[in-house]
Amino acid sequence: MAELRELATSAGADVVGEFIQLREKPDPATLIGRGKLQEIAGAAASAQADLIIFDHDLSPSQQRNIEDELNVRVVDRTQLILDIFARHARTREGQLQVELAQLEYLLPRLTGRGIEMSQIAGTAGGGRGPIGTRGPGETQLETDRRKIAGRIRHIQQQVEHVRRTRAQQRRRREAVPVATVALVGYTNAGKSTLFNTLTRAGVLESPRLFATLDPTIRAVQLPSRRKVLVSDTVGFIRNLPHTLVTSFRATLEEVQRASLLLVVSDVTSPVASEQDAQVEKVLRELEAQDKPRLRVLNKIDLLPGARRDALEDDVRTVHVSAIRGIGISALLERIDGMLQQDALSRVKLSVPQREGKALALLEGSARVFSREYRDGFVDLDAQVPESVLRKVRPFVRD
Repeated sequence: MAELRELATSAGADVVGEFIQLREKPDPATLIGRGKLQEIAGAAASAQADLIIFDHDLSPSQQRNIEDELNVRVVDRTQLILDIFARHARTREGQLQVELAQLEYLLPRLTGRGIEMSQIAGTAGGGRGPIGTRGPGETQLETDRRKIAGRIRHIQQQVEHVRRTRAQQRRRREAVPVATVALVGYTNAGKSTLFNTLTRAGVLESPRLFATLDPTIRAVQLPSRRKVLVSDTVGFIRNLPHTLVTSFRATLEEVQRASLLLVVSDVTSPVASEQDAQVEKVLRELEAQDKPRLRVLNKIDLLPGARRDALEDDVRTVHVSAIRGIGISALLERIDGMLQQDALSRVKLSVPQREGKALALLEGSARVFSREYRDGFVDLDAQVPESVLRKVRPFVRD
């Protein structure tokens, strides 16, 4: 219920009441049963509520039956999440993906809802109507199914174009030996804050759920002087609508192709294990469950001092406070040690001082442990990436 409250708040709602219904099995007509509906109807009327949000997916007929009984608008979990996505999508790519997911959700729900659909206003990412109505405008939501299906096909073609463009960009990146590290995790685990701390990118940080929708990739220099690309991704959530996983596949391909996953968790969350399980579920859907990964337990600055002092990193886990910069150096060292691309070698070199280009390359792209000047040469003890080693191999000493 705490998560549902947070979702509702992220969508702009003011929560005035909550109900929980326990049943052996869902009611086919109303999900929760007529008795509970009457109880909610009375509470909604006294609080002057104009919207009921269900933390469950409703069938089209259930949604209609409940609205007829309560005489107020009803939104289910999927529609609420889609609405939040519509609010936060900023790029054309993000808006296309949200609109596609919304249309696929709405298509089977058009029958008998022409009046409501004709009142929907706004566009994905820009609408400011009631919750559940941000998204495709009325010209895109006519009850003519053929037109809706045509719009879906058109958006699918545009999204496919985005995927091809992204694939071309990825192939260009992969032509250079630069690894990609993808940040994944439950929504609001602090991924964007960690991303900003690592890259100084200035990506929006917000306590609201799903503040990050549009993928961002930035370069980071590791302690070894190797460069790595870090990708921030959309947060995962319990029962993430399948239409969203499908629609955002172009974005989430960054997760599939990453060399290393940083699985970010909120160490202060009382349900962290459940959230981690949901992240694993989405990674399986993306067929990325076997990727090399490093767990990053974030927000340790919010823990009591004694508990924080007792934390210890291990081979698979690093503890950090992204907002305070605690543990970031250890995280970068661990990332450096786990990446296989552009492998590192510890070598001794003797470089003539006149070879300024080679010396500059080593200073900028290798980790130099010692240097000694003698007889017109610079003797170096350095950790050198393979791509750099190929260029300075003539100076390597046996």
